[in-house]
Amino acid sequence: MNTSTMTSQSAFDGSRLRVLLLVDLHEGAQQRFLDAYEHMRSRVASVPGHLGDQLCQSVENPSQWLITSEWETAPPYLAWVNSEEHLETVKPMQDCVRDIRSMRYTVLRETGRAVPLGDRAGEGLQGTVRVGDGVIRHALTFTVKPGSESKVSEILAGYAPPQARADDTTRLRRTTLFMHGNRVVRTVEVEGDLQTALRHVSRQPEVRAVEEALNPHLELSRDLTDPASARAFFIRAAMPAVHHVTRGGAEPAGLRRHALYYPAREGCGMVLARLLSQQDEAAADDPASPVHRSTVFHRDDLVVRLIDTLDPETDPVRALAIHGTRKAAVLARLLDGAALGVTGPLSGERDATRLLAHSEMTLITDRTADRS
Repeated sequence: MNTSTMTSQSAFDGSRLRVLLLVDLHEGAQQRFLDAYEHMRSRVASVPGHLGDQLCQSVENPSQWLITSEWETAPPYLAWVNSEEHLETVKPMQDCVRDIRSMRYTVLRETGRAVPLGDRAGEGLQGTVRVGDGVIRHALTFTVKPGSESKVSEILAGYAPPQARADDTTRLRRTTLFMHGNRVVRTVEVEGDLQTALRHVSRQPEVRAVEEALNPHLELSRDLTDPASARAFFIRAAMPAVHHVTRGGAEPAGLRRHALYYPAREGCGMVLARLLSQQDEAAADDPASPVHRSTVFHRDDLVVRLIDTLDPETDPVRALAIHGTRKAAVLARLLDGAALGVTGPLSGERDATRLLAHSEMTLITDRTADRS
């Protein structure tokens, strides 16, 4: 990866979001799909942040449809699409659909009205062009039955890595597995198309064997051989990346990957994710920060922050993203300290060291395409 310049991607830039769903229907399912859409749109219309949607049918192939929707910003859409309410809302569509692909874009420019450069943020337009690194980041999370943690760790640590290349344009770069108590978090880095990569991985015999071995230990049962059950599992497990930043300059030798677990108080997950994202963005320009690269993943009241650093214990305050006036106090108000076993204020480096020890997840495996 080229790290000569800083790269930054965020769901918190305030720009409007355009979502496209490319849908391929089973033959003869057009009217059932239309009826299901009518039911769905009446519920989506009341979701906070939803601005409107359109349903389009291909003029060349009646089985191909397109749903577009617009949202005030990305966070309310991400909260909706990963919710149980969304899962119930789209359930009537599932029997009609052969394949579906989701694409998400923020609005950068518009025709039809002139918007002065300084007013673009106020109009919900993306202010600047993002500079990425060609990598898509995503995470999946699920819980296992208490008491099965050591067995689950053994299963996850022993699996053979899947083939990295999914097709000519999609490649799995890196997969990292962590645990915190009975919660498992799997992060993936992909070049190309994320959905193609996830489907490719799920079809690999070695991965299927691991998933079968995990099934008896899961708190929420699943059947990955059943398309509807598999789709529901991946929706419930999805933990999208809401912010990523890599600082400029050469990558230091000896970087190690760590994951930090931030359970939020009820209803505070998005605010906590935004706080950590803002802190990481500022730290990318801080020469004293030990963090070279960071990604914030969020769903519901759970935030996980993936960092590449030499040693987080050398500067626990910056490693936790609470450097600066009152940032530790804000985190303490948002964090569910009881879930971590850390209560009380965060008033100094000693408290930060204690929080770091309780929030750091256990690394199970870290595999790249070049070293398996």
